[in-house]
Amino acid sequence: MPLAKYRIAPGFDKQATPSDAEGRWVDGDNVRFRYGEPEKIGGWSALVDNKLVGAARGQHVWANTDGRKYAAIGTDKVLIIYTGGAFYDITPLDTDNFSTGANISTQNGSTTVTITTRGAHNLEVGALITFANAGSFTSANTVYTASDFDDKIFEIQSVPTVTTFTITMPSSESKSGVTNNGTLDVRPYVAVGPRVQSSGYGWGTYFWGGRTVAQVTTTMNNGGVLLVGGSSVILTDSSKFPSSGTIRINSEVMTYSANNTGSNTLSGLVRGQQGTTAAEQADGSTVTDITDDIAWGEASTSSNVIIDPANWSLDNFGNVLIATIHNGETFTWVASLSNALQTRATIGTGMPTKSVMTIVSDRDRHLFHLGTETTIGTTSSQDKMFIRFSDQESTSDYAPTSTNTAGTFRLDDGTEIIGAFKGKDYILVLTDTAAYEMQFVGPPFTFSIRKVGSNNGLLGQHAGVFANGAVYWMGTTGGFYVYDGTVKSLPCLVEDFVFTSEGNNPGINYDSGKIVFGGINELYSEINWFYPKEGSTEIDRVVTYNYDENVWTTGTLDRTTWVGSTVFNKPYATDFNSSDTPTFPSVSGVSNGATIYYEHEIGVNQANADGTETAITSFIKSGEFDLNGNQGVPGDGEFILSMRRFLPDFKRISGNAKVTIFLNSFPQGSTAASSPLGPFTVSGTTTKIDTRARARLAAVQIENESLNESWRYGTFRFDIRPDGRR
Repeated sequence: MPLAKYRIAPGFDKQATPSDAEGRWVDGDNVRFRYGEPEKIGGWSALVDNKLVGAARGQHVWANTDGRKYAAIGTDKVLIIYTGGAFYDITPLDTDNFSTGANISTQNGSTTVTITTRGAHNLEVGALITFANAGSFTSANTVYTASDFDDKIFEIQSVPTVTTFTITMPSSESKSGVTNNGTLDVRPYVAVGPRVQSSGYGWGTYFWGGRTVAQVTTTMNNGGVLLVGGSSVILTDSSKFPSSGTIRINSEVMTYSANNTGSNTLSGLVRGQQGTTAAEQADGSTVTDITDDIAWGEASTSSNVIIDPANWSLDNFGNVLIATIHNGETFTWVASLSNALQTRATIGTGMPTKSVMTIVSDRDRHLFHLGTETTIGTTSSQDKMFIRFSDQESTSDYAPTSTNTAGTFRLDDGTEIIGAFKGKDYILVLTDTAAYEMQFVGPPFTFSIRKVGSNNGLLGQHAGVFANGAVYWMGTTGGFYVYDGTVKSLPCLVEDFVFTSEGNNPGINYDSGKIVFGGINELYSEINWFYPKEGSTEIDRVVTYNYDENVWTTGTLDRTTWVGSTVFNKPYATDFNSSDTPTFPSVSGVSNGATIYYEHEIGVNQANADGTETAITSFIKSGEFDLNGNQGVPGDGEFILSMRRFLPDFKRISGNAKVTIFLNSFPQGSTAASSPLGPFTVSGTTTKIDTRARARLAAVQIENESLNESWRYGTFRFDIRPDGRR
């Protein structure tokens, strides 16, 4: 019988059984399709030797007006600029929580240092902190000097009380120990949020955990001081405080049993709670409702608490970087300043102080705050379906007037805005249930907004991308969607594999869906969605759609952010490893893992930050094929086949590839239990492989595993003959 070509259609088909997927590919990793044929993907190389603190949750690239190229990277710890081959720390400082005159306590033989602040520090375990004005130390008592503290960065290790926290020094105290005289200035980094998404019973205070409603504040209006033994207090306005709860006045926490809103009086005070000390409180002091704040180590009382991950929205308004912490403040950084790389980002002037995200409308030069405050500066007024946009050519003017283009509107389908993406002449806003198109129309209405789809919400803030003239995104309940003027469901032959956990297949972890990141690779017409599989809280899989060839692939490439090649010549991406030690910025006591910054489509290996190289393994496996009428043999799978040899055909091969033939007798037989033939080593000079295989069904797998190996498939030829019915 003559040799027969075995042609395989491009793309993965994971919806069918291996037998039903005859003539198609069913599995693979680190492969792509080009001109209908599979090949190993390109390699990647670390751009910087340093590894960033934390897991990256946002990335944006742009070119300044002088042509200089920048990348902004936001992790759960820091905000970083990459330019000219180096990292620069521009993380804003939390000026609201600056404090002066703190004490330093050390102990012989220990690296632990306790910092005691004059008032409540409002800091959490894991927060980054820097210091100034450490002052002088008595050398007989300590090995430390002011230089060991000033301008150094530390991670907070514990928070014993509201006025104390501990840090870890690079080396131990070797003398008797010291308590400083109270000259230390405490300057915390702005808190970004937790590395991972969590749900259910939360923990933590302030911004990072477990709060079901926004904090409410007012002032004391007691007509005099609140004495240590006082059991009631009058507020300026108690109407937004619960009927009973917990409040904080300065550093003291106290509970109350009754709220008389008619007289703005909280009564039944129990003083000095949560490890604080009862103290006289001056009239006019700020009073904060912390009823729904949960102390570290305490479980929340509600199982429906969702703690969002530390996502960033990053964009540029000309030369100005706009950086917004998810459900937090918006910061700006001016790249055109002469000392920009030595300058930290600062709170945006006139901007809302709590937003889900921000996005710049490039065509008309407006800055949008989505899921933001109805009253600017009042965080308790955040409405996650409310949108506010600035005056044209301004990032600070949001008050609508008859002479400007600032404005607001509220969406009505969904419970929260999840994300937004720039289209050709529109911005597509996606809630958890619906899609809205915003388009600039000019005065007097400025923007039109219309709902273009329902029941097609967005899974995560970064789970969409604009490519090929349309917006593509991953849905909240499974499936992919595209908007090109109308919303359509995107057919997908790997849909069950991605979205359904069944048997040995762990689909996506929906409870960590807000860290999903979509990115475009324009070089190969690909859209990648990086996602965590079931049981994982960190990204460890990718699903890829090639919009030119209309095919899908899956793999294990784990990238927490990705940007295409529109500014830099290659795609840039971040990879997080929880066991790595970060080196930039230098943080004492940090324990959160590290991020490596990669340039993709470079060579065929992984070039690591330490200069070493690692092989990128790849494989692709076909569906099962059998004897059929094309070879003059009646009956599809009726006959046992005999495979005498095959002729490999690679359009390109560097080094070696390995070919394995998997055999099976029945469609529902155990391929794994059968004896595969191979793997056979194939090089560029291999002409044929003798097999002596006998089975009813067969499948082909191509793989590589060593450094400097790469391949591109052609069309194999097989010598297959009928060999009886059993």
